[in-house]
Amino acid sequence: MNLLGGRYCIHLSRLLFALCLISFFCLATGCRGAGGGADVVAKVNGRPVTRGEVDKYYENQAAGSPQPTGEQANSFKLSILRNLIDNEIMMQRAEKLGLLATAEEVDSKLNELKAGFTQEEFQKRLQEKHIGLDDFKRDLRRQLTIDKLFNKEITSKISISDQDISNYYNENKAEFNLIEPQYHLAQIVVTNQPAPQGAAAKQDKAQNDADARKKIQMLLNRVDNGDDFAQLAMNYSEQTNTAANGGDMGFIPESQIKTDRQAFEAISKLKAGQNTGIIPIMDPNGAHRVIGYSIIKLIAREPAGQRELGDPRVQQAIREQLRDRREQLIKAAYYDVVRNESKVQNYYAEQLLKQAGIPK
Repeated sequence: MNLLGGRYCIHLSRLLFALCLISFFCLATGCRGAGGGADVVAKVNGRPVTRGEVDKYYENQAAGSPQPTGEQANSFKLSILRNLIDNEIMMQRAEKLGLLATAEEVDSKLNELKAGFTQEEFQKRLQEKHIGLDDFKRDLRRQLTIDKLFNKEITSKISISDQDISNYYNENKAEFNLIEPQYHLAQIVVTNQPAPQGAAAKQDKAQNDADARKKIQMLLNRVDNGDDFAQLAMNYSEQTNTAANGGDMGFIPESQIKTDRQAFEAISKLKAGQNTGIIPIMDPNGAHRVIGYSIIKLIAREPAGQRELGDPRVQQAIREQLRDRREQLIKAAYYDVVRNESKVQNYYAEQLLKQAGIPK
């Protein structure tokens, strides 16, 4: 089940969240070459993204599973580079709007993350990730900056009215009549079968069971290190019915979850906001074989009974659900618009095409 007891310690989870940022946002120096030299794999509006950045994130996310090789490794690195490019685009947008995080904000966040650890313990955590304190603070600044950008440009502009909540409740009243305990879940799913011919494949689509296990382990590493579960589900989950909504499965009756004993045992141990380890998905046709893997997050647990609109929990649940859906949609659109306004040169992708004998 891979449910590590230490995962749910609040101070440890906060530190792991920050440590993940290092591999995702780390800066490498010494770039050379004006047009994609050996150390430059991409440029965003003239600013370089280095091979060192990609390699550090690659090593971090591949930890705990066999190292990918060949085409799978190239696909993995290409996906990492796309993420780094997106974040550089957002950083430049934030800089243009005067939203760069201040030194005071970085120090405040650092002190929050260090709370609960001795100085020796904190330094040990950094050493385990091969991270210096200066790099750590620099990348905290990047994450805080992007958070400020999204808060100003997206979150602060989303408004859910009482009428929105009332309309949703009246249209979905049965959803709040719980005849048994219900679990609000989200999932990330990876299958071990190639995508059907002609179907659009998700990022780094696994072609076999070994690939699927490597991919789901990579995603679990990112979840445990603090990456946004919903965003990972949107980008990587192969369950088409839920991926577009950040993996949100809605409320699932307890009896339905119990049909998968292993999944129920893992979910029943969770508190709201926590996630399972890797859960094998068995063939529903009765064959005793694994057809994929999932990571499940418990968003909320509700006891049996009718919930009325006047119940503050109902109003809050509807408000959060409508807000999350709207935020995911606007965030995706925002990424696309800002990306369209940027000049991106992906030298690594060009190199892969050249090696395949495909002209640009």
